[in-house]
Amino acid sequence: MSQTQSNKQKNNRLKKIAVTASVSVSASLALIKLLASLYTGSLAVLSSLVDSLSDIFSSLITFIAVKFSSLPASEQHRYGYGKAEALSALIQSAFIAGSGVFVVYEGISRFISPRPVDGAGVGMAVMIVCTLITLGLIAFQKYVVKKTASLAVSADSAHYMVDIVTNLSIVVGLAVVKIFEIYWFDTLAALFVSSYLLINAYKIACEAIALLMDKELPDDVRKEIERVVTECDFCRGIHDLRTRDLGEMYMFELHLELDGDLSLAKAHDLTDEVEEKLKKHFPNAQVIIHQDPAGLKENRLDNHLVKKA
Repeated sequence: MSQTQSNKQKNNRLKKIAVTASVSVSASLALIKLLASLYTGSLAVLSSLVDSLSDIFSSLITFIAVKFSSLPASEQHRYGYGKAEALSALIQSAFIAGSGVFVVYEGISRFISPRPVDGAGVGMAVMIVCTLITLGLIAFQKYVVKKTASLAVSADSAHYMVDIVTNLSIVVGLAVVKIFEIYWFDTLAALFVSSYLLINAYKIACEAIALLMDKELPDDVRKEIERVVTECDFCRGIHDLRTRDLGEMYMFELHLELDGDLSLAKAHDLTDEVEEKLKKHFPNAQVIIHQDPAGLKENRLDNHLVKKA
């Protein structure tokens, strides 16, 4: 087995462990928050429960996406299945947004018809425990994302980063309710949670859509590709460079300008050299290179692209 295949298997194993842990933690937190919500009647705790339920759904979607994206390329999907993770992130963002809208609706209802909050101290204790558990999960997810660059696990981790902020805001809200008996502050905390959910859903959706729409990779990646290629002493130029993220790997397409007097065999060997250099800088990348005689006048893609505003 090659080193690349071994690393890919390790990464897939890490991602599966991460999403399994995520589902388990989400289910446990949801149960704890359900009991706390029923006991206290707090809308803020209820909003956190809704968030945890969305996390369960999102984590299950992530689990399916990670399993699907790890499949090898097939005759019908020759680029592989890496974008399944971006698709799952998009579905997650929709579910998170729906959860946020639900809490906003409930919050407006509570402002119109206020309800007392009982057992604020219990609610605070529950949210603190949930925060500590969530911090442990986030630390592990960050490790997995660093090792695998998984968009699905990263999106899943983003939910729990939101949980930390929202849990702490709920603790503050319940403390105000307990000490000053300002019950509408509980509703205010819930609305803060929902706003954070909606903003987070928007960010996740933008990232997922960018990948699904084959948005060009960042400028620093493109500049590095150009640097690696042009540093080859036989390179006479580069044009029509296109890049995209396939989910688990990058893909580069470019036209390499070479001496027009080279034989086909020699041009092929030099192109292989460029490809190997690129793969050293970007492991697992797929590289497609078209050779052009230097100085050739042709209708280039670069001349037809819409410039950035």
